[in-house]
Amino acid sequence: MDERDLCNLSLREVSTLLRTRKVSSKEVTQCVLGRIRRLNPHLRAYNTIMEDSALAAAERADKSAEAAQWRGPLHGIPLAVKDLCWTKGVRTTCSSSVLRDWRPDSDATVVTRLENAGAVILGKLNLTEFAMAWYGPEFLTPHNPWNEKWWPGGSSSGSGVATASGLCFGSIGTDTGGSIRFPTAANGIVGLKPTWGRVSRHGVFPLGESLDHIGPMTRSVGDAAVMLGVVAGCDPADETSLEAPVDDYVAAINQGVDGIRIGVDEKYIGAAPADVSGPVLDAIRAIEKLGAHVVKLKVPDTDEAVAAWTSLCSAETLAAHAEFYPGRATEYGAGFRSFLELGSKVSGADYARAHMVRERFANRFNALFDKVDVVACPSMPFRAIPIDSIPPDASGFIEPNPLMRYTGPFNLSRNPTLSLPCGPATDGPPASLQLVGCHLGEATLIAVGSAYERATEWHRQHPACD
Repeated sequence: MDERDLCNLSLREVSTLLRTRKVSSKEVTQCVLGRIRRLNPHLRAYNTIMEDSALAAAERADKSAEAAQWRGPLHGIPLAVKDLCWTKGVRTTCSSSVLRDWRPDSDATVVTRLENAGAVILGKLNLTEFAMAWYGPEFLTPHNPWNEKWWPGGSSSGSGVATASGLCFGSIGTDTGGSIRFPTAANGIVGLKPTWGRVSRHGVFPLGESLDHIGPMTRSVGDAAVMLGVVAGCDPADETSLEAPVDDYVAAINQGVDGIRIGVDEKYIGAAPADVSGPVLDAIRAIEKLGAHVVKLKVPDTDEAVAAWTSLCSAETLAAHAEFYPGRATEYGAGFRSFLELGSKVSGADYARAHMVRERFANRFNALFDKVDVVACPSMPFRAIPIDSIPPDASGFIEPNPLMRYTGPFNLSRNPTLSLPCGPATDGPPASLQLVGCHLGEATLIAVGSAYERATEWHRQHPACD
């Protein structure tokens, strides 16, 4: 098997090869590292490559396998994490000059859980500065592997690019207003934003703490299920993490969709152009043919919710940067600095009003789950956008930003979402279907998404980036 074929396998396919000893973790890790060395200078997905520690971890995984000490489906699997997840003694920059040389003295909980499951951490993935819309002046913008003229998605752009390009078998992203779903859609992969608090935020630098979600980005729904099962669960170090038991997400992969109710608002979906809304509606019809029931409904107005998101997030971002801003303001890039300035203008009354908009939207939206199990819509309102389309400063967020129509509201409501490809890749990435579930409804999303993948081949498309 050549490098490209191996590196484009799904995580679960590689896990089977490792478990049956047809390949070693060291061999797989060396293959992926070689691909990173070859492609990353152009794709710019990684900020830091942890080659020595990755090879050491792979060797430990192989020795454990030889001793019949198998830790599960992530054993020996090369993964990568967004560069705002703490890694002990390893540079964690958040893609900002402010933290260019910072080396945490402990790991993020999500990193610890991956390593305890036997995963091999390849390195730290590029992102927009502190996970907002703009890249730091010292950091290069990742290239979309489908077409470098297209936006790679933000903020977890490195996670999206690396996963799509075979530079890892899965990655960790974060999502405050779309930062898993945008790069998932832009790079033609799968992204799972869990219920807020389902995955510990300890050791992950915050953007807006009440909006931040952490989740897996993979090349199949089953792979996302495997990763979520490892990183989910209560964490004493994060008092906002949920105590609810973790479902068997892997078991949900083959559950099927019989009787599952899919909520559809055709007007909401139709606000996207035909090359997005068409494939999304086709995907819904395909899921219906598999045994699901389609229920027509009306999604509550999202414009007011998106406007409230800006007030909430900018104010919470300002709070997260109290140690650095305004004292080190000149070290931030102009875009992110403008967002902090916007947050400084949010009054207590503004925040209170935005909070009540959030509560009203969340209550109205979650009431829909009395009638349905899943709400279907696009992940992003455009299949692809030019790389220079993002506004240069925070002024683009003062009015409701149309890019966030299908993402920001579900950070406010804290619902889990699953995004996956739903059409052909033509001159760019495929359209992306978003499935939104009730709180702690990840298993249902995985069941629906996996059934759709079994009936289609869209997730097996790969960019020709070699």
